[in-house]
Amino acid sequence: MLARTGYWAMEKFTVLTGVAAPLPMINIDTDMIIPKQFLKTIKRTGLGKHLFDEMRYTPDGKEVDSFVLNQPAYRKASILVAGDNFGCGSSREHAPWALADFGIRCIIAPSFADIFYNNCFKNGILPIKLPKEQVDLLLDDASRGANAVVTVDLERQEITGPDGGRIPFDLDPFRKHCLLNGLDDIGLTLQQVSVIDGFEAQQKTGQSWMWG
Repeated sequence: MLARTGYWAMEKFTVLTGVAAPLPMINIDTDMIIPKQFLKTIKRTGLGKHLFDEMRYTPDGKEVDSFVLNQPAYRKASILVAGDNFGCGSSREHAPWALADFGIRCIIAPSFADIFYNNCFKNGILPIKLPKEQVDLLLDDASRGANAVVTVDLERQEITGPDGGRIPFDLDPFRKHCLLNGLDDIGLTLQQVSVIDGFEAQQKTGQSWMWG
């Protein structure tokens, strides 16, 4: 019988409305997102306080007032608008864990590092690729502080800005299905529980020696 206990269920992504924080930097790597000293844990929770640790805090632990996520208007941002090649560097899954734990559910950028991009979908984060011109418009919208409220509708594949302007985005249909239904790799596997259990039962009958 397939074990089903202890499974972390991924949150569904349908429609997200929240403050968008501007981070107009290129080549934001995973060590910037979550520095190496915080990689000892295998828990998905508790990493949000260390997100962008070396940019958010001084060496003695004080907040850097100028960093966007320390500014009052963006402390509860759920959308991040950034520059090219977001998530480059090592393939640490702690990077999307830290973003999600902070509350970031969507990242909009012209491009992403492939492994980070794939890891986002497995952790309930929607990474959206847009042409730089459109990202620049959203960066301008995001600069409005608490008024930078953006809506991301995954079903419609559409971003609505603070002024009501709409930007469509492309997404692989399978990735869209997984996010809408809260399915990571384990969730997809658990959809086939009856098939897996049937296979195991057949194995136990026909090849009992394999099961002790």
